[in-house]
Amino acid sequence: MINGTDSSKTFYLLNQTDKKIPIVFIHGVGLTHEIWQPQLEYFKDRTTISYDILGHGKTPLNKSNINFDDFSEQLNNLLNELNFDKIHLIGFSIGSLIARNFATRYNNRLKSLTLLGSIFKRNEEQQKIVNDRFNLAKKNLKLSRQALKRWFTDKYLEKNPNTYEKISSILEKNNMENFLRVYKLFVYHKNDENFQNIKVNTLVMTGENDVGSTVDMSKKLSEVINNSQLKVIKDGKHLCGIECADDVNMAIKNFIEQNE
Repeated sequence: MINGTDSSKTFYLLNQTDKKIPIVFIHGVGLTHEIWQPQLEYFKDRTTISYDILGHGKTPLNKSNINFDDFSEQLNNLLNELNFDKIHLIGFSIGSLIARNFATRYNNRLKSLTLLGSIFKRNEEQQKIVNDRFNLAKKNLKLSRQALKRWFTDKYLEKNPNTYEKISSILEKNNMENFLRVYKLFVYHKNDENFQNIKVNTLVMTGENDVGSTVDMSKKLSEVINNSQLKVIKDGKHLCGIECADDVNMAIKNFIEQNE
């Protein structure tokens, strides 16, 4: 496993082990590449890349006005410098929105696309909830640990206090100015991608009990993306990639093998 930084100061973790097409993981807002540890361990015999998106972890954010194109350019630059042409791309939460944008712009670089916990056309009540959270974060200038109650089941957190502390620590280390710039993109996302430009086979996956990226959202998203399929993770909430890692990993593995 290699830690590195590209010319744009993107921090990445590279496990280069075979000649198969690399798997690239994009994390969610307020988090870092570290959330993908269960997947990196599971796919340890494959070439994998996880990295910190702009303004997160060890990757700086050097501009005040950003959009999803900036995040796609970040990934495209990283792939160019690592000399990877084609990839299997997996995005979680805002990472799935970055992946959607990337797929509309660089579809030719993708062998498959997996969207985990992806929002799609919030209703009025759902939009109000995220607006209120955003305004509270701006007011308090800190992230609430209450997010973990939405992301994991109570049962899981009780049995895994170390995970609770680890994710809490990641949240608390955020540069709030950078976080708010990126979170704003998530809160006010318009779902206005050119979905017809996504021509690669796509897996839309969410937790059965994810209240922010609901099963209904995922169903509707899979309907607007050609060549897509839907997978619902039983008993999963938002961070089902950690809590339900076995099921998520198997779903990713099966999908990638179908698209090698």
